[in-house]
Amino acid sequence: MTDLTFTRRRIMALTTAPLIAAVPMPALALTGAQAEGLVTRAVDEINGVIASGAALPSMIGSFKGIFDRYADTAYLAAYALGNDGRSASDAQKRAFADAFGFYLANKYGRRFNEFVGGQIQVQGSRAVNSYIEVQTRAILPSEGPLQVDFHVSDRPGRPVFFNLIVEGINMLLAERAEIGAMLDARGGNLDALIRDLT
Repeated sequence: MTDLTFTRRRIMALTTAPLIAAVPMPALALTGAQAEGLVTRAVDEINGVIASGAALPSMIGSFKGIFDRYADTAYLAAYALGNDGRSASDAQKRAFADAFGFYLANKYGRRFNEFVGGQIQVQGSRAVNSYIEVQTRAILPSEGPLQVDFHVSDRPGRPVFFNLIVEGINMLLAERAEIGAMLDARGGNLDALIRDLT
């Protein structure tokens, strides 16, 4: 059981960005216990950053480190970019992946900074196709609980989050839509989007 602040409005606001990413691929040897352990460690680290009392810029840097450890951020960036990545150069893809990591840390860092007082309880896990779904419940201080399912894979050779489903809303797909809209607003100029994400 891990403390973390949530309100229904705030947790649903997170549907505009995924916590983690990767596409489900054949698992190497991932077990439910390993996937649950990953979820528990990640939430514990997030809570530790929140409780540290550090300045927000420092906290955002810490959140980026958490994403780097627990998520396949390079694949998340590629997934978010979608078909628009086909015409991008290798240098642009690398720059976008780096900028996207900071974008996620900034976005989630600012939101998680407000999430104090709630609890996330790991309920269990089950194998789904080629990944492990870890079911958790977010207990909100003044509202009903939310179902939050973490999808975990060892696609890159280590356990990572690749998606987060909150009350049935798929954050991975929502992020692709958001990045696509941001790129459209810049006339398809990927370099401009990269600059604006950092």
